Amino acid sequence: MFKAIRGRWALKILIAFLLIIVLTGIINTAVMNLSIQAAFDRHLGRMGEGMQTMMGNMRGLNIFANFRAAVNESLLISFAVAFFIAIAASLLISRLITRPVNTLTNASQSIAKGEYTHRIPKEEVSADELGQLAVSFNQMAEKLEQTETMRRQLIGDISHELRTPLTAIKGSMEGLIDGILPKDETTFAQIYFEADRLQRLVEDLQELSHIEGGQFKLNEKSIEIEDLAKSAVSALESAFAKKNVSLNLRSEKNLPKIKADPDRILQVLQNLLGNALQFTPSGGEAVVALSKSDNGVEVSVQDNGAGVEAKHIDHIFERFYRADPSRSRTNGGGSGIGLTISKTIIEAHAGIIWAESRGKNQGSKFTFTLPE
Repeated sequence: MFKAIRGRWALKILIAFLLIIVLTGIINTAVMNLSIQAAFDRHLGRMGEGMQTMMGNMRGLNIFANFRAAVNESLLISFAVAFFIAIAASLLISRLITRPVNTLTNASQSIAKGEYTHRIPKEEVSADELGQLAVSFNQMAEKLEQTETMRRQLIGDISHELRTPLTAIKGSMEGLIDGILPKDETTFAQIYFEADRLQRLVEDLQELSHIEGGQFKLNEKSIEIEDLAKSAVSALESAFAKKNVSLNLRSEKNLPKIKADPDRILQVLQNLLGNALQFTPSGGEAVVALSKSDNGVEVSVQDNGAGVEAKHIDHIFERFYRADPSRSRTNGGGSGIGLTISKTIIEAHAGIIWAESRGKNQGSKFTFTLPE
């Protein structure tokens, strides 16, 4: 029984109220009985000699004993009334307190079972501290639901991305074993291409895992962003020329130095330029532009290629997301991880990155800022 009482908030509150009433009654009774004699004599002594004579004549009536009995009886009645009022008040208060607590308990148990869609109804959310706790709980549940959705989507995306090259490798090997495919340089080159594509995907996933998990350190130093942009452009110049896409660098003068990890920022520039190269057709153009921002520098990579529809802009930095689902890794769609990695790196530098496009086949522009 004692364990049952300890496990219920309502009984705890009731017992607390009753203990306070009992303790208060005991203290009041003890103090009253210790002080009542002196108080009685002091107050009656002020009534003068006549009263003293009368009191002397009335000693046989033992008026003090009767007075004490009357006070104790009145105290007992008031104690009983207070006791029952305390029971009613504690039941009401405990009900008001334990109802939202029980609601939170049931909701948390549902979340623990994997029911991430469970929420505490708005009509049961009060304006007090418990109401604020309920609001925080709903926010937590929403985040958990989003995380679970992303986890399932990530597993599905990874499975799909791994299946494609593995299927191609398996098919080629079966063709070689059965003698359907010739054992020549072209066949082996195709197998090597698929294996290399699989390796790059695994490396991208590992890189994303380290970056999003915060398991990388920034080797920050004071750098010239123009020098870094020139290095990125120089590294990809031949690839752009091979596809007949012009690549230009435009920079404002007297740009401030920034404090950043040069290797990571170079990685971002190469990701954005690689993205521009993939989605810009032959005869197109890509431009890297450097300019001053309010507290540092602004870097943009703009092309006149495939562009992005407005409905896809907000999702462009999500892992494995492709604005055009028909573009897979096989036909130049990339792994869908590069932009996610770039976003995480820029945010680690206390910068921001965003994408803009006027629509399909209207080109796109990726911009990021870095503080001084």
